[in-house]
Amino acid sequence: MKSMILGVMSDVHANIHALKAAWAAFQSRGVTHTICLGDLVGYGASPLEVISFMRDNNIPTTLGASDARIAFELSENIEPRTGVADQTLVWTKTQIGDSEMRYMRQLKVVERLQTPRGRLKFFHGLPDDPDGRLDLQVHVSELDAQLEGLNASIIISGGTHIPAIQRTKNGVFINPGSVGLSLNGEPGADCAIIEFGLRPEVDLLKIKYDYQAAAFDILTWGLPPVIADVIKAGSANPGNPRR
Repeated sequence: MKSMILGVMSDVHANIHALKAAWAAFQSRGVTHTICLGDLVGYGASPLEVISFMRDNNIPTTLGASDARIAFELSENIEPRTGVADQTLVWTKTQIGDSEMRYMRQLKVVERLQTPRGRLKFFHGLPDDPDGRLDLQVHVSELDAQLEGLNASIIISGGTHIPAIQRTKNGVFINPGSVGLSLNGEPGADCAIIEFGLRPEVDLLKIKYDYQAAAFDILTWGLPPVIADVIKAGSANPGNPRR
């Protein structure tokens, strides 16, 4: 029986170039299962292509914060974002159709997966709120309490665009970073591969891709140029990226 090798991606943000590069890396590494933590849309120029890719490849995906804002019509219960975020979502709504809307509306906030090392749960931000963020800097006892509350030994969340791993006595928390809008100081597609030996072994990856093409697409569609700058720098401060 082939052992499980899990590919994890998050925060694709309509960047089809980065998504295809991450997928190719997974295939070259023998990944047997792939999951995505959502935020398929927003910021980038290829929302239709990204949604089609996820559906065509049957990738289990949870509801991201940007996905929720599109799928549920920028609900009055969701506080508007500042800057370019909601501006790009307004454009995104002109690019996708009813089929893509239905797809995003059926995405769950939390999904689960049984692994050789116990139950894994994954979600975009928090288990009850895609717009929230899981704080991995709290004391490990608090993280272990969260594992117990979620009845899992592996928790994977995204939303921060910064890769991270935090091990505790009873399990592990993983954030794969962002495939399509990396903010950890270097351009590329951030993702993770997990192999299940005596414990889950996590490899955080930075995959090279044609980020210049992704930036060109953004400018061609008349989206805010700052997004192209961020993609090329891999930093929220493109004038001073961390190297």
